[in-house]
Parts: sequence; structure tokens; C-alpha cells
Amino acid sequence: MERKFTTAIVLAAGQGKRMGTKVAKQYLEIKGRPLLYYTLKAFEESPLIDSIILVVKDQDQVFYCKNEIVDAYDFHKVDTITVGGKERYDSVWNALCALAHTMPEKAKEGYVFIHDGARPVVTESILKRCLENVEAYGACVAGMPVKDTIKIADETGFAASTPRRDLVWMVQTPQVFDFGLIYRAYEDMESAKSVWETQGLKITDDAMVVETFTNKKVKLVEGSYENIKVTTPDDLTLAAAFLQDL
Repeated sequence: MERKFTTAIVLAAGQGKRMGTKVAKQYLEIKGRPLLYYTLKAFEESPLIDSIILVVKDQDQVFYCKNEIVDAYDFHKVDTITVGGKERYDSVWNALCALAHTMPEKAKEGYVFIHDGARPVVTESILKRCLENVEAYGACVAGMPVKDTIKIADETGFAASTPRRDLVWMVQTPQVFDFGLIYRAYEDMESAKSVWETQGLKITDDAMVVETFTNKKVKLVEGSYENIKVTTPDDLTLAAAFLQDL
């Protein structure tokens, strides 16, 4: 049976304040090329991915990415470069709307891989496992079991509880969904935005949107401990080392 159409949404609209540089972290260089290059390259070279939507901070970055990254490195799967929003979920919603309004019908009947642009060490094996699981369950996220004991703190900074370590995962990206499911979940989130923002609900990833606004369970899929999100200068060094091994 022919597989469904797959679209990767690559989020590169963050400012990366914890990196402590004037240049946004997704444009910092690893081995002479911007970090974002390696992320896009993984999806460009994967036979499992049909199309890429790149989300950037503003219109200036649209032009920069088009000329200096997409065209310069011949990333022909990047069909759309769109501007993100204030928060991560705003950027994802903008990309989902772009997909809904500009992509062919087969894309709207397929799967969406939502991935952090600052996770350059995503591998083909991770993409393969995610595709297999989204085909089986309709919603899945890459992640890894935690190695350390986790403590839940109370509001005063004291340990309040200790969850079972074998049930705790650190969540990564890609987070992969049937397009109709994730679009409807975000649509419902947007329509109730004033309510949940007033209530102090913090939307931290796409799985949380699905968990909160639908009754769909999200499958956890093995990612990799090397599939790090580059946030600090130390992470940049680690990513360079991991990429050297690919």
C-alpha cells in the first residue's frame, strides 16, 4: 500500500537567548555551515519526507533563509518559508495554516512531522520509527526514558514526590500526527486561547495540544540521547561531535 504524503514543519523562529550570542542559534555555524543546514539536510535526504515548511522569525529571515540556506544548498523539498509567532505554538499554528491553505490535497490527508530547527542530529532511523508509529496510532512523539531520578517540587522548592523513573520520558522532536488531528486540535486551542491563557495553562509542545484538546492518546517512540536541542554553547559543541559521527 502506498504511504501517505508527509510534510515536515521545521521551527526556526526562536531567538535562543540562553545561547548568549547576537546571532540566533539556528544560524550559528557547525563545521562551517549553519546549524539549521543540518536539520534541513536530514529531512531533505530522507525518502520518508515529501515536503518541508520552514518557519522563521520575520520577513528578513524569510529572504535570508531562501537565499543563503535553501537555495545555496539546493534544498528543493522546502516548498514554503513562513513567519512564526510570539510563542512556539503560534509558529506551529501558522505553519499548519500554510499547509492547509497552500499545499495540495494529498498533504492535508497525510502526516505532519513537527521538528525543532535547533535539533540537528535527527536521524533516518528516528524518522522511520516515527512514521511507523504515526501510521499505527495517528499521533506519536520521539523521546527517551530519563536516566536520572526525577523529583516533583512544591512551590517552596522542597521535594514533594518522586515519580517512577521507568515511566518518565524526556520528550524530543519530531512530534508526528495525522494532519487532520493536529490541525483540529490547534484550531480548538486557538478558539479557546483567551480562556486557557487566563487560566495560566502553558502549552509546551504539540503532544500537549493533542492531549488537551482531543481524546487521542500520543504514543512515545524511541528517539536518541544524541537528538539534543541546541540551547547553550555546550550543546553546540556536543552537536558538532554527534554530527561528526553521522
